[in-house]
Amino acid sequence: MTDIQIFDTHPLFEEVQLKKVFPDGKTFVDCIPNGTLADINQQYLAESVIEGFDLPAFVHKHFEMPRVFSTNYVTDVKAGIKVHLEKLWEMLTREPDTSGGSLIPLPNSYIVPGGRFGEIYYWDSYFTMLGLLASGRSALVENMINNFSYLIDTFGFIPNGNRTYFLSRSQPPFYALMVELLSREKGKDILSRYLPQLEKEYKFWMQGSDKLTSQYRAELHTVLMPGNEILNRYCDQLATPRPEAYRHEMETSQRSTQSPPVLFRHLRSAAESGWDFSSRWYQEGGEFESVHTADIVPVDLNCLLYKSELIIGEAYALSGNSEMKEEYVALAEARKKAILKYCWDGNQKFYFDYDLTIDTRKTIPTAAAFFPLFVGIAQKDHVQAMMPTIEKFIAPGGVLTTLNHTGQQWDAPNGWAPLQWVAIVGLKNYGMADLATSLADRWIRLNISVFERTGKLMEKYDVQDLGQDAGGGEYPGQDGFGWTNGVLLALMEEFGMKE
Repeated sequence: MTDIQIFDTHPLFEEVQLKKVFPDGKTFVDCIPNGTLADINQQYLAESVIEGFDLPAFVHKHFEMPRVFSTNYVTDVKAGIKVHLEKLWEMLTREPDTSGGSLIPLPNSYIVPGGRFGEIYYWDSYFTMLGLLASGRSALVENMINNFSYLIDTFGFIPNGNRTYFLSRSQPPFYALMVELLSREKGKDILSRYLPQLEKEYKFWMQGSDKLTSQYRAELHTVLMPGNEILNRYCDQLATPRPEAYRHEMETSQRSTQSPPVLFRHLRSAAESGWDFSSRWYQEGGEFESVHTADIVPVDLNCLLYKSELIIGEAYALSGNSEMKEEYVALAEARKKAILKYCWDGNQKFYFDYDLTIDTRKTIPTAAAFFPLFVGIAQKDHVQAMMPTIEKFIAPGGVLTTLNHTGQQWDAPNGWAPLQWVAIVGLKNYGMADLATSLADRWIRLNISVFERTGKLMEKYDVQDLGQDAGGGEYPGQDGFGWTNGVLLALMEEFGMKE
C-alpha cells in the first residue's frame, strides 16, 4: 500500500471528480495507476496548462480502469434461480489481490457484492454468509471471517470495506454474529478462537467512553445518555467529503446551512451506518441537507453491540474465564435496559432512534425497529403493541425501509435484503411464524419475478410497485448481488420454499 492515494493528488483528483470524467465518482478512486502517483501528478501539473489539454485522455493513459462485475455473462433463466445463484458465487469470488491502487490486499478469498462494488463490505458479508452456508460453502465463510480478523489485527477495527478511502469508518458491527454463525457449523470452540479479535473490535466501538462527562457527552462512537448510561453512535473520524462521492458532497455543501466540516462528518457517518442515505438521519422536518447522523443514537447499532457483548461473554466462558464472562453479561444487561429506556416510545408503541440534539426520541419510524426483536431484547408486550405500525411497513414485496418517500435509496418504496432477514427472524423469535413466513414468501417471489424478467438479482427492490425497479441513491441500481443472494438462499432453505 502506497502512502499517496489517488485522492491525495491535488488538484488532479478534484478536477477529475468535479468535471465528471466518470459518471460514478467511485470509478476514479478505484483505478490503478500506471506508475507512481507522485509522478503522474507532476505530469498532470506540467501538461494541464498546455492549450488543448485533454483531461479524460490523460486519465485513461495513466490509470487502469477498476475491475467490475462481469457484464458479459448471459443468464440462463430457464435453468432456474438456484443454478444462477451457485454460478454467481464463483463470479463474485475474489482471490487475494496485490495489484495496487486503493484496494487493501486480504490474505484469503472473499465475496464482493457486485456491480460497482469490487471490494468486500463489512455488514454485507454477514448476509452473504447466510447464503454461502446454505450452499455448503463454510470454508469461504471462514476465509471471510479470517479476512475480517486480519483487518482488526492490522487496523484495530473492520473498515467499511477493503479500500484505503474507507479507513476512517467502520459499518454495522456484525463480526461477532459472523463468528457465532460459523460456530453453529464448526462448534462452540470457534468463539474462543476468535476472542482476541472479538474483544479488540468491541474496544474500537467503546473507545473514548472513559472521557465522557455531563458537559462532554460524545466521544468517537460513544455517548453519555441523560441517566449516565453509555450507548453508541455512528461517527466517521474525518470531516471532509468522501473521495468516492466528492462532487455530490461538495454540491450538497452549497445547499446546506451546516458548516461544511460538520455536514461532511454527518454524511460520512451515514455511510458508516450502511443506510446511505435515508430520512432517518434528517433533522425533524428537514431535507437531505439537514442530515445529522452523528447526533443520533441508533437503535440497531446498539442492538448489535448488545449481541456482541453476549457473544464475547460466551467466548470467555468457553475459555474458562467466568469473571470476564460476568463482566460482559453485565455490560449487555445495562445496554439492554438503556435501549428499552431511550428507544422505546410508549405513546407511539414503536422503537425509535434517539436524538442527542433535543434529548428525546426521533419520530421517524424505520425498519431498524426490528432489531430489538432480532437480538431478543424486545419485551413481549412491546411487540404486540408494535403490530399496527409494523403492518404499515408490510408491502406486497416485503418490508419497507421507512414510510417516507424522499427519493433516497434507504426510504420507501425500497426494500433491502438485510432488513428482510432481520424482520423475518425477529418476528419468528416472538412467535409470529405465520407473518414471518408471509414476509419471506413475498420477498422470495419478488426476487424470483425480477430475476425472470431481467436475469438479475438486485441490490435493492421496490417492494410497493412490483413492476418497477428500485431507485434513489448516488448511483444506478446494481446487480450481482451478494447480500440479496445470501438472504434469498437462506430464506428458501429456512422456509422450505422452492422456485
